Amino acid sequence: MDVGLLPARRPADVDYRLARQTTLDGWRRGSIGRDVVCDAQPMLRRNAVECGTPSSETCPVCEDHELADVTYVFGPRLPAHGRCISTPGELVRLDARQARLTGYVVEVCAACGWNHLVRITSLGRG
Repeated sequence: MDVGLLPARRPADVDYRLARQTTLDGWRRGSIGRDVVCDAQPMLRRNAVECGTPSSETCPVCEDHELADVTYVFGPRLPAHGRCISTPGELVRLDARQARLTGYVVEVCAACGWNHLVRITSLGRG
C-alpha cells in the first residue's frame, strides 16, 4: 500500500496505525481534546494543500474533508526542517543518493487541523 509518495514497503518501516487509532479512541471517549488532535501548524496545513497527495480517506475528526498525505525527507545536505516532497521524481532522486535519509508521511486535514504521523521509512543508499 502506497502512503504519500513513499514506496509501498521497505525493511525497517515504522507504521503508526495503532498509535493513530489509540489517539482517535481517546478523542472519541473525551479524554483527549479536539485542540490536541487538531493542532497542525499553519505550514503543515499549507503543505497539505500545495504538496500533499490526496488520500481516499475522509478526516476522522471533522468527517467533512479528504485527508492529504504530506511527505517529508530529512538527512545530510537537506534543510534542518526537512524537505517537503511534492513530486514522485523528487523522491526518486533523493532515494538514489548515497546518504542515509529518513522519510516521514503525515496525514493532514487542512480544514480542521487533524494530523498524525502515518509512517517512517529509510531512503537513500547509506
